[in-house]
Amino acid sequence: MTITEVSKKYDLTPDTLRYYERIGLIPPVPRGKSGARDYDETSCQWVELMKCMRSAGVQIEALIEYAALAQQGERSLEARRDLLIRQREQLAARMADMQASLDRLDYKIEHYDQLLAGKDRSLRPPVPTADTP
Repeated sequence: MTITEVSKKYDLTPDTLRYYERIGLIPPVPRGKSGARDYDETSCQWVELMKCMRSAGVQIEALIEYAALAQQGERSLEARRDLLIRQREQLAARMADMQASLDRLDYKIEHYDQLLAGKDRSLRPPVPTADTP
């Protein structure tokens, strides 16, 4: 696939893809006879993984380390696993913080809904009952 096709497929700019390759976030992309990047399935898998990890807030430095370890092959399996475990723990902690923030917002919204419901009642005329004209 061309860089333009990969760019569209993963919603990343060509500059971002070149940057990812330049800093080692993804391994060097194979080149065609003309010298243009020719993304194969493996390259696309790397792009997809890095996009996912970046969307999750994983730091670029950790991803560069992961990519460098992956280039070492099987001898780095344990180090890659450990790195991913650390990143997962950090992500889980951020998610717990975000959930606590979301819960707090929900509580505040409900509080204001109750206040506004009470205010609405005080602004409405009383509902007539059987003993009022």
